[in-house]
Amino acid sequence: MESKRQQKVARQLQKDLSEIFQRELPHAFNGAFITVTNVRVSPDLGIARVYLSFLAAKNKQLLLEAVEEKGRSIRQLLGERVRHQLRIVPDLQFYIDDTAEYADKMDKLFAGLVIPPATDDDKE
Repeated sequence: MESKRQQKVARQLQKDLSEIFQRELPHAFNGAFITVTNVRVSPDLGIARVYLSFLAAKNKQLLLEAVEEKGRSIRQLLGERVRHQLRIVPDLQFYIDDTAEYADKMDKLFAGLVIPPATDDDKE
């Protein structure tokens, strides 16, 4: 269970990282649209796990590696934004958020189910 402080910091980091990816570094990732879907912060606020979703990307793993390579500059840009709110800028760990693909897979599975109609014996 996250504390209120962790939740507030996570929301702020998500907002700031989203702006960084969309406004300051869109050219760095070959025009791929990167969305920050979730941020989880450790209890000591030293580590932030950032979950990313990639649109218009062929190879998501390759794009994640490019984001990790630019992690230092991303953290520096983040530090400039949160320097008055946080004493320590958290270390950033990036992960691919696959919830959209998982939800799509589940929808296809449910759509493929064949449920037989109820018989008269089942109604009673």
